[in-house]
Amino acid sequence: MILSALLRRDEIEPTLSIAGATLVADVSGALYEPDSGALIVADLHLEKGSSFARRGQFLPPYDTATTLGRLALLIETYRPRAVIALGDSFHDRWGASRLSGRDREALAALQTRRDWIWIAGNHDPEAPAGCGGEAMAEMRLGGLTLRHEPRAGAAAGELAGHLHPVARVAARGRSLGRRRCFATDGARVVLPAFGAYAGGLNVRDAAFGDLFGAGEMTAWVLGETAVYAIPSIGLRPD
Repeated sequence: MILSALLRRDEIEPTLSIAGATLVADVSGALYEPDSGALIVADLHLEKGSSFARRGQFLPPYDTATTLGRLALLIETYRPRAVIALGDSFHDRWGASRLSGRDREALAALQTRRDWIWIAGNHDPEAPAGCGGEAMAEMRLGGLTLRHEPRAGAAAGELAGHLHPVARVAARGRSLGRRRCFATDGARVVLPAFGAYAGGLNVRDAAFGDLFGAGEMTAWVLGETAVYAIPSIGLRPD
């Protein structure tokens, strides 16, 4: 509510034009490409809670169910022909083996009657065993290149994850805290992490400077019900 009240004049239609493709930026942090019918998400980090529990750090064990539930709502909305997960879909390479029977059934239901692509990530470099779908290192979608880790330097048409972008927004002298966001300069996009337990890296961090250089970067910030395009001048470091 506070975000929309302060930034309403900066709200624009949440679509991005990247390498000739029109992408719908959903408030959940996913992108939808209407021409191909592809729904694109990054960094689900399924089974992060159980991964931490193995090391003695106990978190509520509901992250996978929550993340799959949010994904189910998106699939119900967009009815995609394909779902593409841009790596780190599982928090570690053994995460798929720890899925509960209920979560495994929920994942299988989401895959019914559509293509499902697992892009390899640094947390899950191998295909998740017994989880359906097709595994790829990266893929092309028209003029777009989809991969997990963005490449330094110019990479027109790249859609990637890995960095979990968040923005600290300041407006009218008020700080609105840290919020997940898409980071883009109009040539490439770094998607926010979709997973319930995924953290974030401020878009003013040097890691983003390696991607966008001195060019203008815009954070498409996720509000409660809308996406807001905030130029870099309106963003603050942590």
